[in-house]
Amino acid sequence: MPFGEMSITLDDVACLLHLPIRGIFRSPQDVTEELAVELAVDYLGVSQGQAQSHVRSCRGSYYKLEWLYDIFVHHRAASSWAYAIRAYLLMLVGSIIFADKTFTLVEARYLLLFRDLDGCSGYSWGAAALVTLYRYLGDAPMYSCKQLGGYPTLLQCWIHEYFPTVGKRGENWNPAGNCGLPRAMRWSYRQGVLKVDDLRPILDELTPTDVIWRPFEDHRAWRVFDEICLYRGCLKWGETVVPYLPDRCLRQFGYRQYVPSPPLDCMMATNIDVDWISYHQSVVAVIGSSTVATTPSEVEDGYLEWYYRVSHPRLVPPHRDAPRDVPVPVYGAGPSDPDWARVSTLIRRYLRQVNAEEEDSQFSDLFEALHISRSH
Repeated sequence: MPFGEMSITLDDVACLLHLPIRGIFRSPQDVTEELAVELAVDYLGVSQGQAQSHVRSCRGSYYKLEWLYDIFVHHRAASSWAYAIRAYLLMLVGSIIFADKTFTLVEARYLLLFRDLDGCSGYSWGAAALVTLYRYLGDAPMYSCKQLGGYPTLLQCWIHEYFPTVGKRGENWNPAGNCGLPRAMRWSYRQGVLKVDDLRPILDELTPTDVIWRPFEDHRAWRVFDEICLYRGCLKWGETVVPYLPDRCLRQFGYRQYVPSPPLDCMMATNIDVDWISYHQSVVAVIGSSTVATTPSEVEDGYLEWYYRVSHPRLVPPHRDAPRDVPVPVYGAGPSDPDWARVSTLIRRYLRQVNAEEEDSQFSDLFEALHISRSH
């Protein structure tokens, strides 16, 4: 962002989806078509002929989500609960956290996760969801990429929580009226009208006061903050390994942002499971160099200068006649109350759209309202 880095964190996943973030990283191996058939027979309760015909129609080691639903309905009616549960869970993860770009298939290897129905609750499903989304987000900025895999609802609801003035959204209930549901259920989809070219300058104009830095403080009755969310290291699920760097978005945890360490090279990581188990060491390293923020968007001296030197803080490229160096912005503290921050953002955006000047008398009331909102 123009004011520093932000990211979807394990705490965001825990609050938005209520998935467990503690647990082991599971790495189900790829399976052949023959093994995909055997797994379907043994764990989904279908006949050998059915399984062979279906896997052949998928042209690989996959199952169709529609087929899994039919199996679930059949076994539920027959009270074959173990088969029904496996079909339902495989359909669930295949259409949500492990969704690929086919949107109709799920890899057969994920059935291995549900062989032991008592043991599958011990996996870090929250990390699995985050790893999968991170992997697809890594491809998303490429011009040739036309679709996003993983769980886009996680990304969309994250945007709704942190950026109240960006995009359209419907609200099903106020956070104060929540009764323990996953926070993502607060939001409903609304078709937007803005295109990518419209959104880029809007994002470039955002300031720290446009962000609700800690949106889930009113959700802690149902999801207490877990310090493992401050683990710095690599996360893995299957063969995918991604860096998880909370030291780059400390303001989302209530700490003052400092210049972070260089990013991790996950290609060199050899003991990810050990690092995950002994997460306390990295947590101490992450927060030991910082202090609790006195204002939500507080950064240490020199952070923005470093950020503008090493990163690309703007989405809209400068005009070819304009200087290439982007000046480092200076941000005020802004409103501490998120509602007043939203009021301030909306007023400021309108004044910018109409090119209003503070000396112009026809806008004097709006500028007065802007100053009042910034003082709260």
